[in-house]
Amino acid sequence: MGIRSLLAALILTPALLHTPAHAQSVTRVENTVEIGCAFTTLRQGSDWYFPSGTPKALLWLQHGFAGTNDGMADTAQRFAAQGFLVFAPTLPSAHIYGCTLQNLGNNTDFLRNVAALFGNSADPGAGLGRSFADARTKAGRAGLALPSALVFAGHSAGGEAVPYVTEQLHAGYPAAFSRVRGLVLFDPVKSVIGDNLGGSLGPLATTGLPILAISSPPYLCNSNASGTVELVDRLARPFLGVRLTTGSHIDVEGASAPAVERLACGTPQAKNVSALQTLATGWASDFVTGSVTPGLYPGGAYYEGLRSAGTVQPLIS
Repeated sequence: MGIRSLLAALILTPALLHTPAHAQSVTRVENTVEIGCAFTTLRQGSDWYFPSGTPKALLWLQHGFAGTNDGMADTAQRFAAQGFLVFAPTLPSAHIYGCTLQNLGNNTDFLRNVAALFGNSADPGAGLGRSFADARTKAGRAGLALPSALVFAGHSAGGEAVPYVTEQLHAGYPAAFSRVRGLVLFDPVKSVIGDNLGGSLGPLATTGLPILAISSPPYLCNSNASGTVELVDRLARPFLGVRLTTGSHIDVEGASAPAVERLACGTPQAKNVSALQTLATGWASDFVTGSVTPGLYPGGAYYEGLRSAGTVQPLIS
């Protein structure tokens, strides 16, 4: 059964979760990526995480509002250790021309420029290609090609931006969209202004693209789970992911969560970080291969162990 069939039917049998015995070593490279902004170009900081072997896919990992890519380092390392080439840019949370991650007025033009990074990723002379070429040289991987398969993952406001960018690919870059294997949303938050999240989830729902979330309970830091509520309302699917019952909004940041965010939103618990990273990396791998690791879904041993322990509850539309 393929992953799309799984998410449509969700007919599973219990099985043990298989985790590779030896995760790949990871090389982190810091550089920049150029993104169009109104009549100018931003040069944003970006991190690239290289697995030791040939990457299975390119994974875009986007931080949340007022965050930076440094806060995503812990989970980025985990994805790369499981064979993903991770691209983690820092996008503005405030900008005079509205070039922001969260919609504070109208950031849709900027997010369309972010979409163009991936829409034009096959062009080595375009923004993403140039950033990758610089990073692979710094990593000592000059012969490495940018993977064709794409997986997108976003936290908080990044969990709104990722579906919006994906829908822009669907609408304007069909060849690139065909290479997107699935989305993982980490406690997504809906902007107060506009309908970027709902307006993108609606069209994406008709494509069959896998979209799964890992959320925390409603509280101030996730705007009362506004993004999760939108996801559940807009996607009529039997399984949409999990809620970590004692989770923090910043669980995805794990050990790299800044002290100020821990103070404001609660320190991530080790059991929640472990569950989040295991599920997210496993789901993303399933998206790429089109296969199913039964332990990661309802009915599987690992998932049911988390549920029996009270660590997770299913997100169901």
